[in-house]
Amino acid sequence: MTRAAVVDVVRTPFAKGRESGSLAGVHPVDLLARCLTAIVERSGIAAEYIDDVIIGCSLPVAEQSGNIARNAVLAAGYPETVPAVSIDRKCGSFQQSMHFAAQGIISGAYDVAVAGGVEVMGLVPMKANRMGKDEKGPSFHRRYPAGLISQGVSAELIASRYNILRQQLDEYSLRSHQLADGAMKTTSKIASMVAIENSGRIVESDDGIRPNSTFEALSSLRPAFYSHEMAERFPEIEEWRITAGNSSQISDGAGAGLIVSEDFARENGLSIKGYLSNFSVVGDDPIMMLTGVIPATRKLLERSGLEIMDIDLFEVNEAFASVVLAYAKELEVPLDRLNVSGGAIAYGHPVGASGVRLFTQIFDDLAQRGGGRGVVTMCESGGMANATLVEVTDG
Repeated sequence: MTRAAVVDVVRTPFAKGRESGSLAGVHPVDLLARCLTAIVERSGIAAEYIDDVIIGCSLPVAEQSGNIARNAVLAAGYPETVPAVSIDRKCGSFQQSMHFAAQGIISGAYDVAVAGGVEVMGLVPMKANRMGKDEKGPSFHRRYPAGLISQGVSAELIASRYNILRQQLDEYSLRSHQLADGAMKTTSKIASMVAIENSGRIVESDDGIRPNSTFEALSSLRPAFYSHEMAERFPEIEEWRITAGNSSQISDGAGAGLIVSEDFARENGLSIKGYLSNFSVVGDDPIMMLTGVIPATRKLLERSGLEIMDIDLFEVNEAFASVVLAYAKELEVPLDRLNVSGGAIAYGHPVGASGVRLFTQIFDDLAQRGGGRGVVTMCESGGMANATLVEVTDG
């Protein structure tokens, strides 16, 4: 069977998704196009060899509409013969683009594919695509008459169900900032970053990491998702503990990965970072919403014939600290193997592009350890999750 080889994965800095963010004013097409340009420049591959470009974007409206994938391909200067498609699996959009690209390689449909993601949340805010309309419809409402809830309330339900204390959430959040700060001082992490020019300034680092954050500061923050209505609906939440400090940040960012068949890589002298070896995607309870990473990982490991202790590193998106701590508790994942370079609580979470950071980190962290296996998993709106098995060899 053809193996899906990852030649490179790059990302822009992740910036605060507001006017003060370092990427404010950069058009999403330009942000993504810079990554598409970088991925071919760094590898030396001719863009004409690319069979398809698959781009994740969770809000394909306004500046991100009109098939942003195709617009970015043309803006990047790729040949007009290179096709492109935009996909939306919410937070897992980039990861799903990696799955589709790799599956195209493995099936023999592609020799070369580019996966990517983009989200400029400061320009196209969450819910902008709803236009004040009901996006669910009568049949959905008949099935869920009480309606769904915000992800923040789902995170509260997870903390309550798994008995995760506020102190644990804040300690974990502090860990994320500390690990991210240390990781981004290493040459290998910086190497995956694509600098962006914005208004005469070169942006080359994330602006969400708070190296001077303290446990005391985090513990002083008030719960962000409490309401009288939700408290009445979910009396099992005896203490509301999800805050802005133990949640991911709204951010801007983009990224891209170059995936080729192993034979193509060998024939064209391309270096290989690692392989995408197996995949899973699941649906889960849309009220708990964010627990899908648990069955997604179980399904992935079952398909791969592996156990938790066969995995060297795990990257679990830090939508909220409770998601990651519940994952570790349920699957008995040691914390020293989990998000070892920090996560979205520190870096930020530009929804459709967020997965690119998980992949750049796990490939780099596995390489630093001389190779091994890693699992990347991402919870997604509506109660879904993707999981990916990656493998890095020592040579």
